[in-house]
Amino acid sequence: MPGPSPGLRRALLGLWAVLGLGILGISAVALEPFWADLQPRVALVERGGSLWLNCSTNCPRPERGGLETSLRRNGTQRGLRWLARQLVDIREPETQPVCFFRCARRTLQARGLIRTFQRPDRVELVPLPPWQPVGENFTLSCRVPGAGPRASLTLTLLRGAQELIRRSFAGEPPRARGAVLTATVLARREDHGVNFSCLAELDLRPQGLGLFANSSTLRQLRTFALPPIPPSLVTPRFLEVGSERPVSCSLDGLFPAPEARVYLSLGDQRLQPDVTFDGDSLLATATATPSAEQEGTRQLLCSVTLGGESRETQENLTVYSFPTPLLTLSEPVAPEGKVVTVSCWAGARALVTLEGISAAVPGQPAELQLNVTEKDDKRGFFCEAALEVDGETLRKNQSAELRVLYSPRLDDSDCPRSWTWPEGPEQSLRCEARGNPEPSVHCARPDSGGAVLALGLLGPVTRSLAGTYRCTAVNGQGQAVKDVTLNVEYAPALDSIGCPEHITWLEGTEASLSCVAHGVPPPNVSCVRSDTDRVMEGLLRVTREHAGIYRCEAINARGSAAKNVAVTVEYGPSFEELSCPSNWTWVEGSGRLFSCEVDGKPEPRVECLGSEGASKGAVLPLVSSNPGPRNSVTSSNLSPGIYLCNATNRHGSTVKTVVVSAESPPQMDEFSCPSHQTWLEGAEATALVCSARGRPSPRVRCSREGAARLERLQVSREDAGTYRCVATNAHGTDSRTVTVGVEYRPVVAELAASPPSVRPGGNFTLTCRAEAWPPAQISWRAPPGALNLGLSSNNSTLSVSGAMGSHGGEYECAATNAHGRHARRITVRVAGCSSRCIEGLGRLGVCPPWRGCAPTGPWLWVAVGGAAGGAALLAAGAGLAFYVQSTACKKGEYNVQEAESSGEAVCLNGAGGTPGAEGGAETPGTAESPADGEVFAIQLTAQ
Repeated sequence: MPGPSPGLRRALLGLWAVLGLGILGISAVALEPFWADLQPRVALVERGGSLWLNCSTNCPRPERGGLETSLRRNGTQRGLRWLARQLVDIREPETQPVCFFRCARRTLQARGLIRTFQRPDRVELVPLPPWQPVGENFTLSCRVPGAGPRASLTLTLLRGAQELIRRSFAGEPPRARGAVLTATVLARREDHGVNFSCLAELDLRPQGLGLFANSSTLRQLRTFALPPIPPSLVTPRFLEVGSERPVSCSLDGLFPAPEARVYLSLGDQRLQPDVTFDGDSLLATATATPSAEQEGTRQLLCSVTLGGESRETQENLTVYSFPTPLLTLSEPVAPEGKVVTVSCWAGARALVTLEGISAAVPGQPAELQLNVTEKDDKRGFFCEAALEVDGETLRKNQSAELRVLYSPRLDDSDCPRSWTWPEGPEQSLRCEARGNPEPSVHCARPDSGGAVLALGLLGPVTRSLAGTYRCTAVNGQGQAVKDVTLNVEYAPALDSIGCPEHITWLEGTEASLSCVAHGVPPPNVSCVRSDTDRVMEGLLRVTREHAGIYRCEAINARGSAAKNVAVTVEYGPSFEELSCPSNWTWVEGSGRLFSCEVDGKPEPRVECLGSEGASKGAVLPLVSSNPGPRNSVTSSNLSPGIYLCNATNRHGSTVKTVVVSAESPPQMDEFSCPSHQTWLEGAEATALVCSARGRPSPRVRCSREGAARLERLQVSREDAGTYRCVATNAHGTDSRTVTVGVEYRPVVAELAASPPSVRPGGNFTLTCRAEAWPPAQISWRAPPGALNLGLSSNNSTLSVSGAMGSHGGEYECAATNAHGRHARRITVRVAGCSSRCIEGLGRLGVCPPWRGCAPTGPWLWVAVGGAAGGAALLAAGAGLAFYVQSTACKKGEYNVQEAESSGEAVCLNGAGGTPGAEGGAETPGTAESPADGEVFAIQLTAQ
């Protein structure tokens, strides 16, 4: 049956609205007072920030309204019963805005509270003194200007990470800002170099904000301790002009000692000390070098400074001048027979003594004369000088050497006429001559180009040095000549020419073993085989048994020499079955090579080439250190068949036939046994697709890991899992792991609704769960006209907020994947008010009396009693309804909560409805579902 026309529908709605307003108006005055509200009522804003205030009322038609505040405003938005205003640059610590409306000759007010806070952006710690004596107090002062409110502020003074003092300003008035914290601290040794700081924390977490913290710049404290005693100064009593003497200055009880500065000076001369530290002790050492201008009594000063304070000490010392004695010879180098004068002098104030004879008075020289001879060569002269300084006698001395020139002398003690030395040990060949200048001695054989002796050098004695040499000593005063004889004896020697280390004989020929030795006297030589005592003499008929090691020994009076001689007997090649088999099986991939060892010397060269069955000329790889020239193939490309092996050395060759067969171990790969296989549930059961290559043919078995697979006629999803396939033959095994996946068609396993019952306008959720592989895609079909449907990210749930009559009906959930589709249906009944009734429900708690909504309970009487009064207001109400509908709906200034309590609900909820949603309430129990569906009813009832 077609519904009423839109114009008639609006007229009826207006009539019911007027009647409803008349009824509600009677009770609203008595039951619901009017109010004004300000949101937020209490706010905490950062200083200089901004805030939106919302001022509203429940008065249906306020005459006027506004927001009173002293703060700056940036923008205003307003509606019939509300206004919102933005306040900017809020700096006052505390202000109270007032929201007001004029309604029914009354003024409605709501008062708020806005407080500001300021973060501790500036945390200032007063600078510390440059140096602070240990054991004395100093003051720490921290200032945080402007931060607040002070009641939420906490200041902490820190020594490093250690908390010294912490103060909270709780209880301060809300308008208080900024804070100062001061503490007196005793300076300690361990505080030296420690950083002090101040931490400010503004805790606004109780007000819903965070904890704002900031720290001051680190201030480093430098503490010191300087004892009241002066430094200790160690210095000599006397200092000679131009000399270097160490001085030292020390002081104990310093802290920190490395920070101390030391000043050392000698008169006006500043010294450069080397300062070392040991715990709290300081030691400064320097070298004092006085000049001639400083001669006399001078003051040595040491000053130690630390932390702006100084300790110093002084010592007197005497600077004097005392030159080294001057010792001179009239002729330091004089020929034999010359007269030489020796003189010594040491300044105007020193008394000198020369060779035990003192000068007559201080300041005069001491002298002596002598007629020099060979014995005076290298004679030393000694002069001592004495000087008295400040009551103490100081002494210095000087020495000199006289050289006398004379011709060379070759004495038998220094240059023997005959030498006899054994060869080998190192000897120093010595032939020395006396004379000045020192003579040069040269010993050489008289014959032209003769050998020269390396005199005075340590070296080995060799037989080539033997012979007679003429030695000549020469210097600037003349020469001396002498003949000397050198005899060299040496032990026997067996060299490679007279006795070679290796001798090669050929089997079947005649040979003899003989060795020639060198030595003085001539040695006797004999050769004996190592494993017997038989002496090898004369000619031999060579056999393989003659090969071996022989020891040859040479003996004379100086010693003996022995040598091992290796005799090798060579012969042609020959094959044996054990070392080179006639039949060989090659296993593919094993890496094994054919071993063919051949007897022969020198070691024969072996090469095996393909003949019948094998590739013509193919090379059989061998386990051999001496492969043939074409033996470059590997065992991976070997072909079976008949090969001819040829062994050759320089004494002949021989040939052997070898039959080679080929086999291989099992081998599986992705092609013969795929690692991932997929079955379809319900299909005919089959075995895994796995095979293997190999000779002999491998046997392949597949078994499931874990639980064994049950024998079935059709594939089941329980067959999914991991299988292990093993291929085996005589040469080994190979295995692969196969993952079997079973795919199946989708089934909607669960379709349910929640909750089982809701209040009018309530929410409900449909949940759909499907079983499928690969995973199914979920889709829904809803009743026509059902709006505002919400779906989860994977479409598994469908949710409805504010159920209406249009949401009633049949819902279908369908699951789909590559193997099919399955669907289930469920029927939802929205029982009670129709959708239009629910929209007009508002704050009444029952269905309004229109479009089939039957009022119940006491409201039926209110509706009948108010009908008469409402009829009298019909004309005015119609105009009011038209106004509300035409203006409020266009402006959209009312929220849903406001519209529910007024006739504007028709505009906010009813205007967007569908014809199906405007019908009367559905009759419970009329829903139907297919055989595989379910029925679910949601009864919306008025409480």
